[in-house]
Order: sequence, then C-alpha cells, then structure tokens
Amino acid sequence: MSAASNPPDLPTTGPLDHFAADHRLCDEMWAAVEAAATDPARALASFAEFAARMRRHFSMEEEVLFPAIEDATGMHGGGPTHVMRAEHVQMRNVIDQMETAAAASDVESVLDHGDTLLMLIQQHNVKEEGILYPMADQALAGSWGQLVDRVVGFGQ
Repeated sequence: MSAASNPPDLPTTGPLDHFAADHRLCDEMWAAVEAAATDPARALASFAEFAARMRRHFSMEEEVLFPAIEDATGMHGGGPTHVMRAEHVQMRNVIDQMETAAAASDVESVLDHGDTLLMLIQQHNVKEEGILYPMADQALAGSWGQLVDRVVGFGQ
C-alpha cells in the first residue's frame, strides 16, 4: 500500500474518529522519519511517504470534509474551516521547504524544518480534534455514510 492510500484500519464511524486516527497515522509516519535519521536513504524515503500522507490529509479535508461542513452549517467564507485552510497553507509551505531539502539529500534540514512543522501540526490538531471534528460529527451525522466512501477512497 502506498502512503497516500487509506489504511484499512482507520475508523469510519464519524469525522472525529476517522480524521483523528489519520492524525495519529501522520504522527507515526513522522516518528519513522526521525527514527531513520542515521540512515539517510531510509529517512528520505520515510519522509516522502509522510509528505504524501500529509498532503492527502489536507486535500481530503479541503475537498470533502470542509465543503460538507460548510454546506451543513451554512458557514461559508469564514469560520473554523477558513482558519484550518489557512493553517494548511502554512504547513504546506514548510513541507515544500522540507521537500527541497530532501531533494538535496539534506536530512538534517528536513529534520530541522520538521521541528517547525511538528509545532504547527500539534496546534492545528488540537483545534480540529477539539472544535471542528466534533462539530462535523454533529452536523454530518445524517450524511457521513455517503461522505465516508469519498473520504476512504480519496485520491485512489
């Protein structure tokens, strides 16, 4: 299975369970990058999988979850999804810098930028898991059954 595909063990019971589990998967993938720091080839390969998974996660939210929340709540053009999109831009910019470093085989820079990214991710995930995903569970209770198929099959 590629890093961008959906692992079969992610829960599909609701947005909070599903996306919080994907956060944990991304965390585990970053831990694999750090664990491989002394083996540059393995670290760079692990980083490529991590970066692909992070980008997939952002896209799943932006293309499936956020529009569904906005439609269900009527919160278009602002609110928590607007904030989350802006934070995704920040994190993508750091991932871009990490990918530039990885292309130069500069594992140390990848890890240094990773410290910044990890801080952003932690702050972001607290907001999503504490505010946005519980709101999604409530707002999408009647439609999650249709959305989960789009989320699970996203990008495949």
